[in-house]
Amino acid sequence: MVAKPGIAIVGPGNLGTALAVELRRGGFVIEAVIAHSPKSLRRARALAKRTGARVASNLLNVKAEVVWLCVPDSSIRSAARLLATQLEWKGRVALHSSGALTSDELDSLRKLGAGVASAHPFMTFVRGSQPTLARVPFAIEGDASAVRVARRMVRDLGGQAYPIPKADKAAYHAWGTFASPLLTALLATTEQAAAIAGVGRKAAVRRMMPILLQTLANYAAFGAPGAFSGPLVRGDAETVARHLRVLSDVPAAREVYLSLGRAALKYLPTKNRSALKRLLDKS
Repeated sequence: MVAKPGIAIVGPGNLGTALAVELRRGGFVIEAVIAHSPKSLRRARALAKRTGARVASNLLNVKAEVVWLCVPDSSIRSAARLLATQLEWKGRVALHSSGALTSDELDSLRKLGAGVASAHPFMTFVRGSQPTLARVPFAIEGDASAVRVARRMVRDLGGQAYPIPKADKAAYHAWGTFASPLLTALLATTEQAAAIAGVGRKAAVRRMMPILLQTLANYAAFGAPGAFSGPLVRGDAETVARHLRVLSDVPAAREVYLSLGRAALKYLPTKNRSALKRLLDKS
């Protein structure tokens, strides 16, 4: 494939929508958006309008050289089996974007002559947000022919393509889960801590944004050790004890505090480590 290949997007969810829009901006032709349920059909129509694609319930009569599956992990293998009967796959490329699963989920298409690969963007996709994929890293593994196509597409998007061994995908995805979903869970927990201090959710979000943004800026500039501040880095065991007492009103938040405090002692610079460790271990 010397020219940019035509693309069919299977699944117009958050990822499929963002990916299709960015691919269209990158000069790719989105030939079709494939949807099956009434709910996904509505989203497919909206996405097709944005990208100049047509909406279909299957791949029959679709000429796209690349079929990109953007369905939930649990549906990738079954979706591939369903699509296997709808195209002549020899010479085509099939991709999926699971961070946890390998290209082997597309074995049914590989057996029919398709080159298959997984290409996962290290980015978060939520309803109402359209993140750019420029500078976003994509972890790619699979058949050599499909990997070449995926890498070229990622470069055309302004992203960065990286190889990943199949054996590392679960650990890689766990890393990504810490970087965004569990970080979001931590932020939700901070709202509970704010509530103890008499601050409502909306006000808490507004007041937290400056310190959150500065923390991320510090992390980017100085790394985790250089961005770390507060009572643990100072070794202030009395303040930590006060925190734990007041957090007893929100046990889940207290457990998060304890877990992150122990992680701080293990990975970050802290003073008065022995006293802090005793306090966290007995709490």
